Amino acid sequence: MANAVRWGILGTGKIARAFANALKDVPDAVLVAVASRSLDKAQGFAQEFGAGAAFGSYQELAGAAGVDLVYVATPHPQHADNALMALRAGKGVLVEKPFTMNLREAEQVVTLARSRRLFLMEAMWTRYLPAFDEVRRIIASGEIGTVRQVVADFGFTANFGPEHRAFNPELGGGALLDLGIYPLSIATALLGPVAGIKAQAELGETGVDVQTGFTLRHEGGGLSVCSCSFQARTPCELTVSGSRGHVRMNTMFHRATSVTVSLEDGSSRTVDTPYLGNGYVHEVIEAQRCFNEGLLESPGMKLDETLALMGVMDEIRRQIGLAYESDRRSLRPAHAA
Repeated sequence: MANAVRWGILGTGKIARAFANALKDVPDAVLVAVASRSLDKAQGFAQEFGAGAAFGSYQELAGAAGVDLVYVATPHPQHADNALMALRAGKGVLVEKPFTMNLREAEQVVTLARSRRLFLMEAMWTRYLPAFDEVRRIIASGEIGTVRQVVADFGFTANFGPEHRAFNPELGGGALLDLGIYPLSIATALLGPVAGIKAQAELGETGVDVQTGFTLRHEGGGLSVCSCSFQARTPCELTVSGSRGHVRMNTMFHRATSVTVSLEDGSSRTVDTPYLGNGYVHEVIEAQRCFNEGLLESPGMKLDETLALMGVMDEIRRQIGLAYESDRRSLRPAHAA
């Protein structure tokens, strides 16, 4: 395969497995290496998914020959260091969301990628799903009129113990970083940059947010109302409303297989929007397209937008009183490029 892209995956957890499965559904994608802090885990993962090499350290994979793109699927607080490691080794990088723990870390990663002229992309897979493309097409057509509001939620009941990653502050736990980034990202993609933020949250026994709600005022006009929760099984729908009607990404918006348009005259229609594989396939296709065309970032998730979103989440966390060790570490001198 002339355009085959050789992937390496850092991490062997749930998200890494989902990504490895997606690679199977992309004809010109090849999983050549996987790394874990446990060689046994890496070898087991490599055997299951057909990777050619397994490493017992992330640094070994970053330095390995024959790897084009590295997918960072490690715990949230490791994203920045792992991305920097891969970039320093000359690899293109796809970083699972949240891109980093805060804006300061994100700036370090983006600065290095730009200085080395290497491909870098946030793995916000929902940006590349057919349902999202259809919503943008409907908005652009003027069918629902001038868009003024987005309402989105993402919540499920996290029946985990306090030691679980979702609630562990040392692992970047909390509903905002895990779930809130999804409605935030799509709301800004549809309404534009954020000009004002109001947030409230409920903090759990471990100190991280178990529920967060935030209202955003956007520069181009319009409001978005977003929420995320580890305590409520919410509809997980996203509705975009305009002067003539609305379009809804049906449950669940982050993997919607249809969108429904409802207009002021009482009419409605539903458009099927099936996606490939487990949904991650579309972001793999986009990352490979960019890499093969020599692009340094994806037009669908530009790095400046990633930075802006990290800044918004920093402000939300400031308002709800949530800080991580990464915030204190990032006040120290930046990583050497």
